[in-house]
Amino acid sequence: MVEKETYEFQAEINQLMSLIINTFYSNKEIFLREIISNASDALDKIRYQSLTDKSILEIEPKLEIKIQADKNTKTLSIIDTGVGMTKTELINNLGTIAKSGTKSFMEALQAGADVSMIGQFGVGFYSAYLVADKVIVETKNFNDTHYVWESAAGGSFTINKITESSLTRGTKLILYLKEDQLEYLEERRLKDLVKKHSEFIQYPINLWVEKEIEKEIEVSNEEEDEKNTTDNDTEKKEDNEEKKKKTKKIKEITHEWQFLNKNKPIWTRKPEEVSREEYSSFYKSLTNDWEDHLAVKHFSIEGQLEFKALLFVPKRAPFDLFEPKKKMNNIKLYVKRVFIMDNCDEIIPEYLNFIKGVVDSEDLPLNISRETLQQNKVLKVIRKNIVKKCLEMFNEISENKDDFKIFYEQYSKNIKLGIHEDTQNRSKLAEMLRYRSSRSQDENTTLKEYVSRMKENQTMIYYITGESQKTVENSPFLEKLKQKGHEVLFMIEPIDEYCVQQLKEYEGKKLVCASKEGLSLSENEDEKKIKEEEKEKFEELCKVMKEILGDKVEKVVVSERLSDSPCILVTGEYGWSANMERIMKAQALRDSSMSTYMSSRKTMEINPRNPIIFELKNRIETDKNDKTVKDLVNLLSDTALLTSGFSLDEPHLFAQRIHRMIKLGLSIDDEEIDENQEKLENIPSLENQTDDEMEAVD
Repeated sequence: MVEKETYEFQAEINQLMSLIINTFYSNKEIFLREIISNASDALDKIRYQSLTDKSILEIEPKLEIKIQADKNTKTLSIIDTGVGMTKTELINNLGTIAKSGTKSFMEALQAGADVSMIGQFGVGFYSAYLVADKVIVETKNFNDTHYVWESAAGGSFTINKITESSLTRGTKLILYLKEDQLEYLEERRLKDLVKKHSEFIQYPINLWVEKEIEKEIEVSNEEEDEKNTTDNDTEKKEDNEEKKKKTKKIKEITHEWQFLNKNKPIWTRKPEEVSREEYSSFYKSLTNDWEDHLAVKHFSIEGQLEFKALLFVPKRAPFDLFEPKKKMNNIKLYVKRVFIMDNCDEIIPEYLNFIKGVVDSEDLPLNISRETLQQNKVLKVIRKNIVKKCLEMFNEISENKDDFKIFYEQYSKNIKLGIHEDTQNRSKLAEMLRYRSSRSQDENTTLKEYVSRMKENQTMIYYITGESQKTVENSPFLEKLKQKGHEVLFMIEPIDEYCVQQLKEYEGKKLVCASKEGLSLSENEDEKKIKEEEKEKFEELCKVMKEILGDKVEKVVVSERLSDSPCILVTGEYGWSANMERIMKAQALRDSSMSTYMSSRKTMEINPRNPIIFELKNRIETDKNDKTVKDLVNLLSDTALLTSGFSLDEPHLFAQRIHRMIKLGLSIDDEEIDENQEKLENIPSLENQTDDEMEAVD
């Protein structure tokens, strides 16, 4: 028997192991991912060597990874039929710092070095000590004999040469699990881990599983005698069946290898080779969705950076799409088919958080653990390409009217959020916007279609924001616009307010809000002249109305946008609209200090062609101090607040004014009401009257 040789770990190794256990790996379950990944690297190497020397695979032609848990000995074994290690490689690779198998292999290929010198294990190997007290590595290289490496992470390791082993070629890791980590002996836990992290490893991963099977066996004579003690009726039945062989079913426990990673990484194939059914099946297994996807984009990027991606648009948006605590994206990031993470914010912007899929990079740099990605240019390139391909996919969806209708119903908020956030792709996203309008009240219209219908002398795109389509359709702000034949877009979602703040123009046409200042509809010199004359005529009325209303309005002016209504209230061009003010007031955690400078001062616009305004002008010219004028101006101001989309600060005053008007309409005088009230109070009570008194009344 050969004696064990003991070696000291380098000082850095002890520090490294301490760092890995306490710092780098926040989630202990990734030890299995690391070991399977290293096993996959070892299989890559043997396959690479076999290209030049086919005899290497003769001893063990199968290239596979096996996982075996033993609850009796509390050990977990991971076996691969890869390249294995020589004694020198064992000492170097498992005794020196950060010799990453993958990295070394890639560097060797690029430099044309001798690949057989590359070790199997790197930093990932030491993650085994997250769950194990002791690790034994049994290995067999094609050019060397069997060796066993053993260490309990105590500053040293031993290497022992053995003559007998079931291992034909490759490496077998035996982890002696810590008492608090025995969950990794459970079949269900191991299956879940392989599915999560290593599902798309290109080599088969087999798990040693326990199975319960039912077996039929013949009944012994003793058992027959027991049965004969039953009652006569049963005996008769048994006599009829005597000729048949008597058997019974028993449960037997067996063990077998179960193939785990059945799903193949279809993103590694060419898009034209993958069928719709395969995409659908992959999408459902990836997302656990019961419906098919709406659209798919399968692409690969080559050049300085290489990665493949498969992106899906689900048919339905999740109910918690914009929940603040929700996981920001559904893109799973793989490096060489090994799962790394699914919560990398840098890969995809927030407004595309409904996209599901995978990104598999060939040369994405990782830091010491596979858990954390370095901030680098590579991620920015991946993000840029994903956004570009998503927009291409949306354009493809828009070619089918029915599909785009489903898409827009589910994800219109995301498109609008993108316009608010993504300056680079704003114009592309604007092409996907759809709105109802004054000319298209039942069907959505695009901005392109709107522009194609614009009048010859129209230079602006008009829109109005509000709570519902019914509200904006009948808004007084649209009176003159409709009269002149201008189309107005209806923006009725709260996010539209944020969207148009950023989307200032489309194809050189400025977007103008019909409820804000700065709306000029005078198209020729005659109209401008008439406007100036009206302004002059009603100047005195505007002045008196401003005095009556005081701070409620900033100014009172003659309107260009009204044709029927007597007056409206408009807001400043750069402040909040009435609808935006309503939205902001509804915010549960809003900062009220913001509303003081963002809620713009209101301007009252009066309609010089309205009979109410005309009569008010005449009354003021007759008597400036007419009391009814003050009441009517205040009432007009309150009704204008409501029709313009604002809320009343003092609704009780508005109610009182309305009640006074009702009394006037019914010709009821306040003095008459007082007299009637007195009469009612003087009527004697019926409760305490006797029958005689009642008769006297009759």
